[in-house]
Amino acid sequence: MLELKNVSYTVPEGKEILRNVSLCIDDRFVAITGPNGSGKSTLAKIIAGIYQPTSGQILLDGEDITALSVTERARRGISYAFQQPVRFKGITVKDMISLAAGKSMTVAQVCEYLAEVGLCAKNYVNREVDGSLSGGELKRIEIAMVNARGTKLSVFDEPEAGIDLWSFNNLIQVFRGMYERTKGSILIISHQERILDIADKVIVIADGEVNACGTKAEILPKLLNVQIGCRYTKEATGA
Repeated sequence: MLELKNVSYTVPEGKEILRNVSLCIDDRFVAITGPNGSGKSTLAKIIAGIYQPTSGQILLDGEDITALSVTERARRGISYAFQQPVRFKGITVKDMISLAAGKSMTVAQVCEYLAEVGLCAKNYVNREVDGSLSGGELKRIEIAMVNARGTKLSVFDEPEAGIDLWSFNNLIQVFRGMYERTKGSILIISHQERILDIADKVIVIADGEVNACGTKAEILPKLLNVQIGCRYTKEATGA
């Protein structure tokens, strides 16, 4: 279980991005959503240890991990998938998935993870994770890496970005399969209704604060009404 207690984050320039965020993440699928610029991705990076909170406390299974680095948190079972995956020239896809799994993997084992995310394994297994791959390909490879790690908490920042429709539909099945293997929590930052619809808990972040938190039955109807209302307002005003 991950618990955040009054977590705030202010950038060096003085702008406050997050303010007194308190959350408990112990469900199977948890989705964090909200307007662009509300602090969702910052929150994900704080959970992963990429950013350190300005104040507050983060607990993982009762252990205070607030001061731990991203490497130390990874060792304790937190995985993180970037919104824009990093490229690694000179390292093959097979190498990356083996590193993620923490063991040497056969081509057949790597191919299984690649096939799950909709990639024709024989075309990718020996390719370098570099500029020759598209953003969508990198995204799917990164999801395969997190799947191979199988940690107690997997954090995905907008995993649908750059994913085509077929792969997006398959992505839902990947998340379900990931849970069956790990029995851990999967935290997804997303605007996509189809991803929010599989969540056991939906958290809405707005202006750096928790605006709402509850089951999808409690949150989605209100959230969709607000989005529809905003769209109609923009259409009527021409904004």
